[in-house]
Amino acid sequence: MKIKSQSEPLLSFFKALSDANRLKLVGLLAQKEASVEELAAVLEISASTVSHHLSILSDIGLVSARVDGYYNIYRLETDELERMAQSLLAQETLPEVVEGLDPKAYDRKILKDYLAPDGAIAKIPTNHRKLEVILGYIAEKFEFNRTYTEKEVNAIIGALNPDISGLRRDLISAKYLGREKDGSAYWRVKGEG
Repeated sequence: MKIKSQSEPLLSFFKALSDANRLKLVGLLAQKEASVEELAAVLEISASTVSHHLSILSDIGLVSARVDGYYNIYRLETDELERMAQSLLAQETLPEVVEGLDPKAYDRKILKDYLAPDGAIAKIPTNHRKLEVILGYIAEKFEFNRTYTEKEVNAIIGALNPDISGLRRDLISAKYLGREKDGSAYWRVKGEG
């Protein structure tokens, strides 16, 4: 599955870097190559713990080792780090990870919380993000490419909530509705069409 193939490297990368000691190891190795013993001394942790962390970083390709006498000398694979960062931040990567999730779930929850069973707005939220959802819901009652009189706008809003002037003002402020300066005409500006 495409999502799995994209999300597994992301999860592995972030999981590997989610530990403070591993981040410190990456920082140290970015400065110079080092042995397990050197790294353990600097971090003031055991050599076995350093080896464990290096193993995790090695599994995702961030570090590699070369033999130097009796020691393994570790280095940061900066090219791999750069490749991972570019891949992770590519415009096509992150959206694929959330494929299959419903971005409108929050909006539906807000509508469920604030609408009466007949579709009227039972309560106007004070939270800006929630109000934006309610305004989008009201905007859907207006057609694109049509001009409305103030009386028509008031009738549409009034069928949903008695705060006609407040909601009309909010719809204009949020740029869901456009309005002639003299208030003689209104039209839908944004929202799904």
